[in-house]
Amino acid sequence: MPPAESTQLPAASVWPPPSVPLSRTTCELCHIRKPFLRRPKTGQKICQPCFFHVFESEIHNTITSRNLFYRGERVAIGASGGKDSTVLAHVLKILNERYDYGVQFVLLSIDEGIKGYRDDSLETVKRNRDQYVMPLEIVSYKELYDDWSMDDIVAQIGNRNNCTYCGVFRRQALDRGAQKLGIKHVVTGHNADDMAETVLMNLLRGDTARLDRCTEIVTQSADSPVKRSKPLKFTYEKEIVLYAHYKKLDYFSTECIYSPEAFRGTARTLIKNLETVRPSAILDIIRSGETFALERKKGGTALKLGSCERCGYISSNRICKACVLLEGLNAGRAAVQVDGVENEPDEGAALRKRLEHLSF
Repeated sequence: MPPAESTQLPAASVWPPPSVPLSRTTCELCHIRKPFLRRPKTGQKICQPCFFHVFESEIHNTITSRNLFYRGERVAIGASGGKDSTVLAHVLKILNERYDYGVQFVLLSIDEGIKGYRDDSLETVKRNRDQYVMPLEIVSYKELYDDWSMDDIVAQIGNRNNCTYCGVFRRQALDRGAQKLGIKHVVTGHNADDMAETVLMNLLRGDTARLDRCTEIVTQSADSPVKRSKPLKFTYEKEIVLYAHYKKLDYFSTECIYSPEAFRGTARTLIKNLETVRPSAILDIIRSGETFALERKKGGTALKLGSCERCGYISSNRICKACVLLEGLNAGRAAVQVDGVENEPDEGAALRKRLEHLSF
């Protein structure tokens, strides 16, 4: 069982000694160099070396205090080429060497098939592979899901529910990619802002049943053989951007062309506004989500595992979520091929209505 959760930030190592007198014109941590930036999380005016030090030290303390890794473990880093996964790969490589974790890291990327976005970002991941000297495995939607890409899916269903499809397919694709590599642990670049957004989204939808999973640093669902963890749980997005910028990391910064339609964008805007007024609001929201989830964790029952009757993948249901989605997509494709029209057939529409009430 993973250690009990807490939103208390792991303390960075004491550096430099606290006995050095404070000066308004010097870094608030080392009291030697001039301040370079104001930390978004704490408001401290610190120099660049101290920023790098506390940023990496907090992630290290998150890893060690939660026992995320063990010596000899092979771990896949979910790599998209974006700032979060690039910073995660960079920092994990540094910490693995600095503190001798003894972990072998592998980059695992998912090609959703989004032209002008994912094809470009995968080129960044390939450069990261060479820069960090880590093996890279790429798994595509077309290989796994009846030759469907996200571009095909959006052309079929429109922009309304595309993030639902992509989320389900991507989670299973990460699992399958990890299994292909013989790996049972995937780390992702979800940061504190992402987790606060998810808590807020679930609260706004009245879906408190999901709060326990979205606030945990380590998760493993009943229908997945792969454990996932989030070493950046306590790391603010603004600090990730600053770290990537001043370290001159090679990352892809374009937003997914389909994400502006997502509900998450509304939650993100609200989180940013709250952060402007109260920087601690991000961690406060995560802590609230954990509190809501406490009662749900008591007396829970385990789900019975089986295999999907269609694809054979591990599932707690007769048909896995990915195959349910594929059924609707293929029903729509068949009607288009037969009738020569773009309208979605009745059975496809019915399936979409059913999917809106499913919990993913």
